[in-house]
Amino acid sequence: MRPRRVYETVLYARDVAATAAFYSEALGLRIVDGPDELAAAFRLDDRGVLLLFDPDRSGRPGRPVLSHGSEGAGHIAFSVGEGELDAYAEKLRSRGVEVERTVEWPQGGRSLYVRDPAGNSVELVEGDLWPP
Repeated sequence: MRPRRVYETVLYARDVAATAAFYSEALGLRIVDGPDELAAAFRLDDRGVLLLFDPDRSGRPGRPVLSHGSEGAGHIAFSVGEGELDAYAEKLRSRGVEVERTVEWPQGGRSLYVRDPAGNSVELVEGDLWPP
C-alpha cells in the first residue's frame, strides 16, 4: 500500500487575492473556493488541488486543521500539453510576467520558470522530466 498521487499542494502568499488572480487569469486555473483573507483553492483537470494560504493566518494555533506555514519562496511545476509551452510564454509575457528561465532538458522535455506575485517559483513543463 502506498499513496497514489499528490492530492493537494499549498503555496503561501500574504496577498492571497493578487496571487489567486495570477493563477486564475495568467494560468487559467479554475478557482473553486475564495479568495478570502486566509485562502484560495483551485481544482486542476487531474482532480488535484492547489491551495494558496496566507502564512500568518494559516500558522495560527487553534485552527480546525493543523497549523502550518512557510517562509520564503515555494515551488510548483504544472504539466502543460505538448506544443503549448511557447503559447504560455507568450501569454505570460503579454500580461507583464517575466519568464526568468527556459530549460531544454536532456531527456527531451522543456520548462519555463516565472514568479507568482508572492515570489513563488512556478514552472511549466512540456514533456516528461523524470524517469517513469
